[in-house]
Amino acid sequence: MAKLSNTRQKAILRKYSDNVKYLMMAASICLIVFTLPKQAKFRYEYDRGRIWTQKDLVSPYNFAILKTQPEIENDQRAALHSITPIYQWDSELEQAQLDGFKNDLEIKWHDSGINDKKKQTYLNTGGDLLREIYDTGILSLNPKYQQNQQNYPITILNKNVATDKNTADLYTKEKALAYCDEQLSRRKDIDKTFLLDLIQDRLQNNLKYDDKLTTRLEKEALEGLSQTRGMVQKGEVIVGKGSVINDVIYQKLESFKKAFEDNARVNGDRRLVLLGQFLLVSLVICLLVVFLYLFRRDIYEDNRLVCLILLVVTAMLASLSLAIRLQLPNLYYIPYCIVPIIIRILFDTRLALNIHILVILVAGFFVPNSFEFAYFEITAGMVSIYSIKNLIRREQFLISAVIITFGYFLSFLGISFIREGSFSNIDWMDFVPFVVSVLLTLLAYPLIYAFEKVFAITSDITLIELTNTNAPLLRELAFTAPGTFQHSLQVANLAENAIFSIGGNALLVRAGALYHDIGKIENPLYFIENQSPGFNPHDKLSYEESAQIIIRHVSKGIEMARKANLPEIVVDFIRTHHGNTRVDYFYQSFLKNFPEKFVNENIFRYPGPIPYSKETGVLMLADSVEAASRSLREPDEKSISDLVDRIVKYKLNQDQLKDSNITLKDIETIKTIFKRMLGSIYHVRVDY
Repeated sequence: MAKLSNTRQKAILRKYSDNVKYLMMAASICLIVFTLPKQAKFRYEYDRGRIWTQKDLVSPYNFAILKTQPEIENDQRAALHSITPIYQWDSELEQAQLDGFKNDLEIKWHDSGINDKKKQTYLNTGGDLLREIYDTGILSLNPKYQQNQQNYPITILNKNVATDKNTADLYTKEKALAYCDEQLSRRKDIDKTFLLDLIQDRLQNNLKYDDKLTTRLEKEALEGLSQTRGMVQKGEVIVGKGSVINDVIYQKLESFKKAFEDNARVNGDRRLVLLGQFLLVSLVICLLVVFLYLFRRDIYEDNRLVCLILLVVTAMLASLSLAIRLQLPNLYYIPYCIVPIIIRILFDTRLALNIHILVILVAGFFVPNSFEFAYFEITAGMVSIYSIKNLIRREQFLISAVIITFGYFLSFLGISFIREGSFSNIDWMDFVPFVVSVLLTLLAYPLIYAFEKVFAITSDITLIELTNTNAPLLRELAFTAPGTFQHSLQVANLAENAIFSIGGNALLVRAGALYHDIGKIENPLYFIENQSPGFNPHDKLSYEESAQIIIRHVSKGIEMARKANLPEIVVDFIRTHHGNTRVDYFYQSFLKNFPEKFVNENIFRYPGPIPYSKETGVLMLADSVEAASRSLREPDEKSISDLVDRIVKYKLNQDQLKDSNITLKDIETIKTIFKRMLGSIYHVRVDY
């Protein structure tokens, strides 16, 4: 009954896990579809210089031909040039300044020492000059309109009556003062300095620039510009089959695309567009999950990892949608290669390539020139994956960025040659977005760290850090149990070379090998590799006690590893490196010395579990072979070969490798590598 209950409980948990997975898939699909722009997709792909290979494109309705951006800019410049700046005439300022001039003259006259009979002459002369100047107009020149010429035309408004003038015919304060100086210099009967000083104080601008009105007129002029030139009639051929898409045809196609999108936006059924997007995105997400189910069942059954993958895919497509909504100048600024890099480092190459292709397929529906986009991004994604196939150094990120940039450059050059047919016509500024995209791809490094912490994943980057022998636990092992540390290094070398040959994660094996015996830190002298000649603490213990001390280094190692926050995937090497084998030396010694006693074999047996992957299986073999090789008194080619064969055969007979997915062919490869490396370690020489 208990067994049946456990089976039922596992079935319920599996069903619950599947429901969560389906819920995550639905949420991802809905989020992607929600963020995508809701517009019909124009079916044709085209570009300047290409040949139209499809059938004649006939216009299904009338539409206007849009002007090009340079044409619009020329029209805008012409429209702004046609608007003259508006100046308002201040009709009251002249009289106010004349009255002020008269008062100033009265006040200063008595102090001047000039004959009173001449006062009227000064008053008339100064008043006439001020009237003449104010009747002409005084203004300040605006630098905005002096860019191309010193003087410029203006429009003067005087009581809503407009008059066109040129600033050359008007006065500035400086020009007006110079004119007065010139006129007064001809008068011998007047003190020029005295009168010029009074006039200068009364020169003010009676023409005021009306920025608000001028800006409004400029805005109205720009808004009134036509964005089109000519029409394409219904039934007219837009482009014929075999025609080269020149600038004129290209603009017609652009105009037709705009008319199509506007028509679809007004008359199209948004629900059908939404349904189409839902079907496309659903197919992509389902294909991704099916791939996980068929080829990476370990990821499929872990909802945490499925959630991470769906999050990365959703975030990338949502970023693309945001860029489209914000009308980013170029969609190649987006770091598409960040997705395959993250997936490659956290998982594997196959999954990274599969996900990248699926993401680009969806993105291709919403970017211009879909084929070129797909070519650029799929090749760049492949380059990014291949460039970090074996991540063993941090600088590989920078090297990868350089290689991706070079890949983009080759693609850009090839497509430019096809499009332009000329090297001189290539616009090299169009390559800048690709460079920016590669630089943003470097954000993968901190994102990988964040994903590792949030989703408890161990990447190659973390493994690189763990394999540094200056790590705290390894330093403690080297200091406390130097013999064990040297043994671990040798095991790491053996296991790493073996797993590299049969296929597997070499970095993971190396990390597992370096930490597999850290439990020996607790009682280092109870292990032979750390003992001095003539002293063995096991001599004072029973065989059962000795066996338990030896076995305890596994559980102690697990405890120490978790306390040091080592990843569980590394802890598994500590747990499985002896499987559930016996401590045969003490077991056989007990049988030999106490044949009459009943022996509980479990006292002499490691708790397990047995290795469950290629990596943990290879480590078990490397650990046993390296430890046993130290007991060879005269290591030679034959003794080493016999030792390796005997150890491997024993592990197979004990069913220690049945869950490790290691084939018989792999076993032969592993044995060959172990024999060759041990021969090199012990300097075995071939007789000849």
